[in-house]
Amino acid sequence: MRWLAHITTLGIVAASLPCWAGGKQKPCVSADEATKMVNKDVCVTAHIYDVVELPDGTRYLDVCSPDTPDAQCRFTIINPWEDREDVGDLRKFRDMDVHVRGIVKPMHGRAGMVLNHVRQFNGGPPKFAPNPRLLHGFAGDQERPPVSDPNLHTYGGHRSFMNSRSQVPLDKNAAK
Repeated sequence: MRWLAHITTLGIVAASLPCWAGGKQKPCVSADEATKMVNKDVCVTAHIYDVVELPDGTRYLDVCSPDTPDAQCRFTIINPWEDREDVGDLRKFRDMDVHVRGIVKPMHGRAGMVLNHVRQFNGGPPKFAPNPRLLHGFAGDQERPPVSDPNLHTYGGHRSFMNSRSQVPLDKNAAK
């Protein structure tokens, strides 16, 4: 009888999961609207007119029409060289409307979004990038912790809870 109660509870929880997950996603905004949402995680809908590749391997998704001068194009989507494998071939998105999720950042006088994982096309989050300032002097194969915690320092060699110089020697005969 107890297992029946557990199954019923599990069914109710499973039925309510879509509500907890947020139900429906936020609607995508246009590239022009995204320029006003700097430092926000948004979904941008845009038409990809061209994929431009620089000599260093960085790729740009051109979201401005060919009639628009470069100085008036206020939004761009960039794919850095080091994330090329995680994104894949971008030429297949040429002349298509896409939805890309990411954080809008200021980039050289315009707003832009970094495309560093293919899941961003399906509303997924960008790839996690750790803050390099926090990782300074740390490697995963080290035995020391990644933070400098004063409670973990020895401060003078082999000091511990009791200072070794103030200990009283034990009488060897007393233990017998």
